[in-house]
Amino acid sequence: MTITVTSHDDLARRLREAYTTGAIPPLRDGLEPTDGAGAYAVQDINTRHWVEHGRRIVGRKIGLTAKAVQAQLGVDQPDYGVLFDDMQILDGGVLPDGKVIQPKAEAEVALVLGKDIAKTHVTADDIAAATEYAVAAIEIVDSRIADWKITFADTVADNGSSAFFVLGREKKPLDGLDLFTCGMALEINGQIVSVGAGAACLGHPLNAAAWLAQVMIANGSPLRAGDIMLTGALGPMVTLSPGDRVKSSIGGLGSVSFTYGKGA
Repeated sequence: MTITVTSHDDLARRLREAYTTGAIPPLRDGLEPTDGAGAYAVQDINTRHWVEHGRRIVGRKIGLTAKAVQAQLGVDQPDYGVLFDDMQILDGGVLPDGKVIQPKAEAEVALVLGKDIAKTHVTADDIAAATEYAVAAIEIVDSRIADWKITFADTVADNGSSAFFVLGREKKPLDGLDLFTCGMALEINGQIVSVGAGAACLGHPLNAAAWLAQVMIANGSPLRAGDIMLTGALGPMVTLSPGDRVKSSIGGLGSVSFTYGKGA
């Protein structure tokens, strides 16, 4: 009996089509659950496709920064996805419900670089030195995989289960900020639904950023001045419903919000 394995190009096309046609089954016919190399190959195919069709890369997002989630997916490291310019929603803006399939929100610290990072070995101190400012952020994650039945390979191939992001208006230099113990409260319609702290993100958001910078250097795509880094969730993600008003407040960074608008 001949076993047919779906190619990376076919998996990439299937994921692209899912943005408009709806969620698809897990990618088991082409990727083993922990096949990181294959999954990033699929992600890269779609990144090149989107750039060739006019989308502009503005940074990267880091996922799987919580040890419990890593354990759930059978891995011992975070993952990353690409941020494009058309993924940003203005603070206080609206995300039309037709733009996503099964969205969830999580509160994060975002870093915006003022300098390139191209050292061979990157530390948290290097990230601090290269960062222009930090802002409160909300990432809206979404999965093109039906019912969020994802493995590590599924989420990596699916651009880190990314969708949209919102950056706060208060741009804070790192000097004087405590991103380790800073508290986070995420509200939906005025009710607190998720709480956390900076330490929940790989022990410190700068640790997560250093991991990403190191990986991107190894991949030949070092982070550059102006890049945005979403450093990972500070607390549990929450499922969104049309009409939800979402707000996150992070100690020292202020607040950020958007509305998941029904038909907007």
